[in-house]
Amino acid sequence: MSIEVYRDPWGIPHLRAGSAHELAFAQGRSAAMDRAWQIEVERHRSRGASAAFLGAGAVGWDRFARQARLDDTARRCFRGLDPATGAWVRSYVAGVNAGLGDGARRAPEFAAAGLAPGRWRPWTPLRIWLSHHILFAGFPAKLWREEVARRLGAEKIGLFATDGPGTSGSNGWLVAGDRTATGSALIAGDPHRFIEDPGIYQQIHLACPHYDVVGLAVPGVPGIAHFGHTGTVAWAITNAMADYQDLYRERLRRRGAQVEALGPDGWRPAAVHVETIQVAGGAPVEIEVVETERGPVVIGGPDEPEAISLRCPPRVSGDLGFGALPALLRAGTVADVDRALDQWVEPVNVVQAADTEGGLLHRVAGRVPVRHRDNRLRVVPAWEPGHQWRGRHGPMPREAVDGLAVMANQRGLAAPLGVEFAPAHRELRIRELLGASTAWSARDMAAVHTDTRLASARPLVELMGGLDGLSADAVRLRERLLRWDRRMEADSTDATSYAAVRAALVHRFAAHPVFAGLAEPPAYPDVFLPWLALVPRIAFALETLLTTDLLPAADRDGLVRAAVEEVASAGGAPVPWGEVHRLAPWRALPGATPEVSPGLSGDHDCVLATSSVPGVTDHSARGPAARYVWDLARREDSLWVVPFGASGVPGDAHHHDQLPLWLRGDLVPVIIDWNQLTKERHDL
Repeated sequence: MSIEVYRDPWGIPHLRAGSAHELAFAQGRSAAMDRAWQIEVERHRSRGASAAFLGAGAVGWDRFARQARLDDTARRCFRGLDPATGAWVRSYVAGVNAGLGDGARRAPEFAAAGLAPGRWRPWTPLRIWLSHHILFAGFPAKLWREEVARRLGAEKIGLFATDGPGTSGSNGWLVAGDRTATGSALIAGDPHRFIEDPGIYQQIHLACPHYDVVGLAVPGVPGIAHFGHTGTVAWAITNAMADYQDLYRERLRRRGAQVEALGPDGWRPAAVHVETIQVAGGAPVEIEVVETERGPVVIGGPDEPEAISLRCPPRVSGDLGFGALPALLRAGTVADVDRALDQWVEPVNVVQAADTEGGLLHRVAGRVPVRHRDNRLRVVPAWEPGHQWRGRHGPMPREAVDGLAVMANQRGLAAPLGVEFAPAHRELRIRELLGASTAWSARDMAAVHTDTRLASARPLVELMGGLDGLSADAVRLRERLLRWDRRMEADSTDATSYAAVRAALVHRFAAHPVFAGLAEPPAYPDVFLPWLALVPRIAFALETLLTTDLLPAADRDGLVRAAVEEVASAGGAPVPWGEVHRLAPWRALPGATPEVSPGLSGDHDCVLATSSVPGVTDHSARGPAARYVWDLARREDSLWVVPFGASGVPGDAHHHDQLPLWLRGDLVPVIIDWNQLTKERHDL
């Protein structure tokens, strides 16, 4: 093999190989060397086997992964790959297997968990992709809407139609050449996901005779799916907030050893088998896996009062869209990216792309089934006709780019395909900021990435301004918040006071009798609870609840008054926002390595979307999982940063070396000149 491995000053891998297959092997081996623990955790999670070393707390996810049939779906999708893509994925997997032993010896978590590295199968990357994105479209929100309809009435569902605590989103913007200093386009943004340590994205440079690409890869998955720059074309995505997964209420019955499900055409056999989840420190857990003609049963079963099945495109079609991944690497123009994305399946994304010839692209990519409107909103009865899928939407929506395009999960380009979207605050603020100049450069974009203006504070602050009968302390608090600049800066004590009033108000809303029926979530699996818990749902819908007539005005004003008085009476000087708004990354094995929890600027509806859950915690578990700026004039002027570092190995010099930059909003240069890189002594 002719493979060379280089590193830049940030430890980012730059891989050069003699062929595309050798390069895929090198990428797999690099992931194994730098992220062995991370990708092995994901391999186990994706097949529902993580409780075997993480313990009883992982059983809920393992049960879901098995009942949702992630492994079997990945096998089906791998078998459906065209021969060239299948061989490319196999090369990546061979690289992972070649490097995993050495990578595991570098990672102390293996010994701490008593875990030995395993062997990857050809479909493992597809299964990891499924595992990362199975909840991305938020199908559990349909369970919540069922509860709202039952307790408050179907007409109230829209009160909570916003991105919530279980949703992933992003900011992204494309600035055309007529608004940049160079005359060429810029693409920038930041994906908002749960922050993991190590991070979900790996900065990487892949070069072979067929292409030379920099971008953000997902460890355990070949290629560069979401954010990449080939030198002549660049692309980026955000979550389109489309609805493409359905839940069906099933009627199941046993007939001897068989299970049957009632469909529109009567009782039909369901597939059924039993699996066992091994649990570290506990007894094994036996589960029954049932699949009807709609899809796998993920809630309940034939012996329980309720059963609900999940239907999603890859399970139905046997296609995960992996053919798009090598096609993106080979892309040279916007037209090439456009054609590659015609193969995309899920998650459904809004995509922006630009090339060095002036081509621009703003479109939705993915597959959304055509079906009854009720399927998108609620859990639908499997036995009633009319809820079957009838092909898929197409062509996907697209828009021409006039100067700039902004994607921030708002109701816009993808509106015909979804139900719950983010409020327009981030989109409007990004447009406002970008409208201030017609000479943008890559380095200027940090000011947009880090903007902390919280437009969603307006309704609450204005309601406070109209209150009467407040105590002296409450008046002083109110006057301070009326003067506040509405920026959630880490050093702002006013931001902390606002967050405290907001949290107190969320609790008072949740305790109001009108919401009493929603206080206790139904007895669904724990994996769905983020979508069903009342306090987070109130928190993310607070702006809507403050501006609608669900509650009488007197009740609403009374709740706001009580919240202000509660915070005012607490006494003591408020602390800066960064003292309480701290990063809380997810780690598979908490305590195995030193933990960090630095203070943060930003909030959920800021462009700097470091999300807390008001009323639950001020800590932020979700935020920018990377930041990037792709420069189409000179790729070497592009910039990027991740929350921690290139290495997933505790103690490595590049484990957390980008964290201070990420916290400040700084970015590091994308180095593509091989003469500026350090060659590793041991190539392949």
